[in-house]
Amino acid sequence: MSPRAAAWLIAAASFASVVAALVAQHGFGMQPCPWCILQRIVFLLVGLVALLAALGGGLLRRLLGLLIVPLALAGAAAALYQHFVAAKSTSCDLTFADRLIRSLRLDSLLPAVFEVRGSCADAAVDLFGVPFEFWSLALFVLLAAGAVVLVRGAPR
Repeated sequence: MSPRAAAWLIAAASFASVVAALVAQHGFGMQPCPWCILQRIVFLLVGLVALLAALGGGLLRRLLGLLIVPLALAGAAAALYQHFVAAKSTSCDLTFADRLIRSLRLDSLLPAVFEVRGSCADAAVDLFGVPFEFWSLALFVLLAAGAVVLVRGAPR
């Protein structure tokens, strides 16, 4: 796969994940906790960076690929934290995710996408027997792997 195609695929997968989360929220009543919203933000950031990489040239694409890797790993860390720590708590107030969302004020700018509507314990939902945050984790790992294609560039 060419690096440009990989960048388009990373962008599409990132944006599609947010669309899927919004469908789950508004269509099926799965209310997001702060860690869910934080992962949405990271997916959108990865998608935007990948979009720039798809539109850019070789060196820019490689540099942007280098930026996608830590973003995707941060998203993976958020998914793991959500599952192993936050989901065991009845409240996510004053966690890193909650403070970040409040400070960015995205919840007031676009509440349908970024407003926290559930607790971390309530957001612990399975999809096909797999915790929802593990689907997110798997996608973050795939996005990081795809970013390696951007960093390595086209085969010679």
